[in-house]
Amino acid sequence: MEIEIGLGKSGRRGYGLDDISVVPSRRTRDADDVDISWELSEYRFELPFLASAMDAVVDVDMAVTIGRLGGLAVLNLEGLQTRYEDPKPIFEEIAGFDKDEATRGMQRLYQESIKEELIGTRIREIKDRGVTAAASLTPQRVEQYYRTALEAGLDILVIQGTVISAEHVSSRSEPLNLKKFIADLPIPTIVGGCASYSTALHLMRTGAVGVLVGVGPGAACTTRGVLGIGVPQATALADAAAARVRHLTETGDYVNVIADGGMRTGGDIAKAIACGADAVMLGSPVAAAKEAPGRGYHWGMATFHPDLPRGTRVKTEGRWTIEEILVGPAHENDGTVNLFGALRTSLATCGYENIRAFQRAEVMIAPAVRTEGKAMQYEQGVGMIK
Repeated sequence: MEIEIGLGKSGRRGYGLDDISVVPSRRTRDADDVDISWELSEYRFELPFLASAMDAVVDVDMAVTIGRLGGLAVLNLEGLQTRYEDPKPIFEEIAGFDKDEATRGMQRLYQESIKEELIGTRIREIKDRGVTAAASLTPQRVEQYYRTALEAGLDILVIQGTVISAEHVSSRSEPLNLKKFIADLPIPTIVGGCASYSTALHLMRTGAVGVLVGVGPGAACTTRGVLGIGVPQATALADAAAARVRHLTETGDYVNVIADGGMRTGGDIAKAIACGADAVMLGSPVAAAKEAPGRGYHWGMATFHPDLPRGTRVKTEGRWTIEEILVGPAHENDGTVNLFGALRTSLATCGYENIRAFQRAEVMIAPAVRTEGKAMQYEQGVGMIK
């Protein structure tokens, strides 16, 4: 139902993950009987999780560690890993920037050109250590670099931007034909981001095996403020899930919906999947790991844009290992550690046996769910209110 904004404009009400809650069903289940694995084309992963293609989140070592834990890390092929032979001193420099100079400093460091030979090197470094290699390129550069990535053994390609459409219009250059490009690729492709039913449906029709859903909800993203665009994540996911149903009905092909951004806790992940996601892409929770390349900081892919930055550098804690953050054990009670243990427990508590079953869970609009009865936590700054 649309709400009148003014005489000449009306719009739907959108809901974020903080606005909703999952409703327990009549059944419960042992956590050991719950399966949270998911499949992407011919690949199967024990955790329904991708690490974001952000420089502060994924390097070769992190990709290997996450792969061995059962997830999938996506390496940014246009970032510091392919601009510098040894990017470690660059990360140290970024960590040392004063907050008022961070954006300008990163703009300078990212002026270094991408070195095509490093694209192949990084992918081979991941492959040689025995895990699935996934990496991202933007639509503007994918045709330039994808062959090098394929020759190095890339398993999964992510074509990613702030917003991607299947019908880009340009008067200056021939736009990428996503449908033709994906059809000719010998490996599965994920595309995104998007935030609406129609865009998700069009992207699914390109032949992608997964669609990233989320415009602006990330911890380091400022797109919503800079550009004024975005859709709250719960609504965006529910709309994309509806597009998936239509596409499945029309073609018989199931396309994974991947929630990208806006999730900090296990509860956030559970709500994203209850809204229709098959898996989640996480940035800031991974950047908070002790092993993360960002040296205690996190920034988005558009933070260093030379003309219109749409991200900021944010501080992360670095108290826990990536294994503790993903699968525990947790020594914190605020939901930010053992994220997928929490997801498993959420499914068990609500009686669902796997991810696709949990997508049918009842949710309700519950703006008081984080505050109801939590006065002492608020007063003391502990638990859910930290």
